[in-house]
Amino acid sequence: MKKNKILNIILENLKTLFAALLIAILIRSLIIQPFYIPSSSMEPTLLVGDRIFVSKFSYGYSKHSFPFSPNISKNRFFSKNPKQGDLVVFKTPADNRTDYIKRLIGLPGDEIQFINGNLFINNQNIKREKVEVFDDIRCGNFILKSNTFIETLPNGVRHRVSYNKEGTLMNTKKYKVPSNHYFLMGDNRDCSKDSRFLNDVGYVNSLNLVGKAKIIFFSNDTNRGSLFKFWNLNNSFRLERTLKKLK
Repeated sequence: MKKNKILNIILENLKTLFAALLIAILIRSLIIQPFYIPSSSMEPTLLVGDRIFVSKFSYGYSKHSFPFSPNISKNRFFSKNPKQGDLVVFKTPADNRTDYIKRLIGLPGDEIQFINGNLFINNQNIKREKVEVFDDIRCGNFILKSNTFIETLPNGVRHRVSYNKEGTLMNTKKYKVPSNHYFLMGDNRDCSKDSRFLNDVGYVNSLNLVGKAKIIFFSNDTNRGSLFKFWNLNNSFRLERTLKKLK
């Protein structure tokens, strides 16, 4: 009797743990998922050490909505089209495993090109206004002397972008975005591996979209201290970025 009682307690605890795990997986897969920003490719919008919440239902669901991208379907369900300017988390086409976050610049059928350092979308020179406030822009372990601009996309979305003062991307070929694909770039234009690099990232299939970045819920400056060094959080914690809405 005693053994049966102990066994029943263990089984009940396992059921509770399994139910909690299942609920957590469903929330992460279908509603919202946290992500950590490990690189400077999206500065000045996102900084290394930012932790963000990503909406999983913004674009519908695919196999990449679930942990480990199980090969359950080649379709997207409840699909919604992303918009220019969205901050999109996606699986890189190179391995269909690695999560990247970039800004959506080109929609299916769009033509993207840089001419003399200016961004053109469908032969339209994208308006940008120089920001006088200095931004310390990182590229790996280096600090770039940068020019920061407010860029206005054709649909009216405005956001910050940075270009390296000492030699920037000047001219590219014309990129034609294929059907059912998207063209995404980092806001740190001279320190971002993105759709301009066709062999590494290239055009992103709609199936690879994971979700839309919505909010920064926590941010810690890794240059000033690890999150685990809680006694130093007063120096590394970026209070001003907490619960900052992303756009």
